[in-house]
Amino acid sequence: MSERARGPGRPPPRWLLKTLTRIHLLANRLSGGRLGNDLGGLPMCFVEMTGARSGRPLSVPLLHIPYGEGVLLVATQGGAPTDPVWTHNLRKHPDIAVVRSGERRALRARAASRDEKRELWPICEAAYPTFAQYRRRTTRDIPIFVCEPAS
Repeated sequence: MSERARGPGRPPPRWLLKTLTRIHLLANRLSGGRLGNDLGGLPMCFVEMTGARSGRPLSVPLLHIPYGEGVLLVATQGGAPTDPVWTHNLRKHPDIAVVRSGERRALRARAASRDEKRELWPICEAAYPTFAQYRRRTTRDIPIFVCEPAS
């Protein structure tokens, strides 16, 4: 569905995002990690985390934004009015692994402060300019997680 058909300022339906995520994960798993590392020319990573309620291991494909010795994870959810579920997982269980092109790195995630986000948004939008549109679609304060090697 085109942006115009959805109307200005509306994110894609949540069911569509979930379906695309499942297909992306399946393609990566079935290919032994060879597929899904880039999506539409954008670098992707797979974030392995623990479910906040279930305690089960989960994997979520997200844009890969290198930052220092780690990565930034941006919870835009296409500009939806609510945070993606994975943000709750990171807040409760911040020890994660980020897998990119077969390389697995253990990291610890933390939510960036409001002051930090002023410096981080230009980095995020340089990596993925559409983040600016997503920010305009919502009134929520979109979380950015700074993921760094655990000390």
